[in-house]
Amino acid sequence: MSVQAYPVTGPVAEHGEGPVWCARWGGLRWVDMLAGDVLALDDSGGVRRRHVGPVAAALRPRVSGGYVVAGERELLLAGSDDLDAPLRPLGQAWSDPGVRMNDGGCDPEGRFYIGSMPYDETPGAGSLYVAGPDGALSPVITGVTVSNGLDFSPDGGLAYYADTATGRVDVLDHDPAGGLTGRRPFVTIDPAQGAPDGLTVDAEGGVWVALWQGFAVHRYTPGGRLDAVVELPVGKVTAVTFGGPGLDRLFVTTSRLGVDAREQPEAGALFAAVPGVRGRPVLPTTL
Repeated sequence: MSVQAYPVTGPVAEHGEGPVWCARWGGLRWVDMLAGDVLALDDSGGVRRRHVGPVAAALRPRVSGGYVVAGERELLLAGSDDLDAPLRPLGQAWSDPGVRMNDGGCDPEGRFYIGSMPYDETPGAGSLYVAGPDGALSPVITGVTVSNGLDFSPDGGLAYYADTATGRVDVLDHDPAGGLTGRRPFVTIDPAQGAPDGLTVDAEGGVWVALWQGFAVHRYTPGGRLDAVVELPVGKVTAVTFGGPGLDRLFVTTSRLGVDAREQPEAGALFAAVPGVRGRPVLPTTL
């Protein structure tokens, strides 16, 4: 099945990433990652922007109210849902300036996971971490190059994860007490179709994967079969999430890093599609 996407905004981001729909926020937020900005879409289609530091890698709502932002090397907590709420840093997670935070997400128990990647993409120099109650990070997966999408199956028993450099989306077992185990390949993507970036899981267990340099988003069934393609007019497709009041719209972020605007004038825009399946409410963090 082929699905057409349409632009929601102009090319507002240099490197759009990490879209999150939260009704408590009033809708969609995402990041302009390397500008260090959090973006918010208003009802009229306008975009508000809030600068948080050198990098804004990912964000999620907090169970207690407010939200968490992953910065360059630290987590930042906002105590209210206001986009411009003061941020409280939890301290540098590591000292190496050559490694920054990247994509992240939450498990059904509210634990916040955040990946890292080296700026120069040195193979194996990144990790996937989980934050403890005090925000301290513990490694879950090491030897990662570009830690990317993470989301969970509707029943919470599986997690899907992409290290972009592998060209794979992997699946892991998830246990509320034991965490993530048993990493194994879920799908391998032909390099000619792009590389796996951010991902989300719909209410039926389908896995939607943004394809960097792929001009598309792919949906895979729980059995790993490709059954839907969302086509986009830009190559650097970065991340996806479901949103809208009925969670029936698929929002897609894109990047214009290194892109010729004459060839892809909509690179960096936020897109949406109506894929005929619903998503699930965002999993918040207990931080």
